[in-house]
Amino acid sequence: MKPLSESSEKSYELHGRLREHSRSLEMGEGLSLEDFQCRMMILEDAASDLIGTVEAALIRNYRPLWNSLIDGFGNHDPGSGRYEQAKSDWDVCHPGRLWAEKCQEKHRTQKQLATEIQHFIKNLIKGGSNDKNQ
Repeated sequence: MKPLSESSEKSYELHGRLREHSRSLEMGEGLSLEDFQCRMMILEDAASDLIGTVEAALIRNYRPLWNSLIDGFGNHDPGSGRYEQAKSDWDVCHPGRLWAEKCQEKHRTQKQLATEIQHFIKNLIKGGSNDKNQ
């Protein structure tokens, strides 16, 4: 078996991460994988140094809900002994990941998050700020 090239390894990592995300979406209550799409920008070699900067600029420009208000979509099972932490906002909004149900710390309720989401979307439509602390 030939060793994977660095490019092949990166492609395999990307494929694996997208597969993890699709499983999270399939498990989430009220979600359908068909309602989501993915766009990618491939940066290789020296350009890969720009990944963090480009990602931050895209998040700042487009303000996606899951990167601005609702955290936890990309979370992994924290493992035994660490379930005392709070369930993520993502898992409160879209229950279904079995490991998230083991998290015990107090978290915001679906009702609280729904109110914050409505405020976020209202401000997004108006072109206003979506700071969590408003």
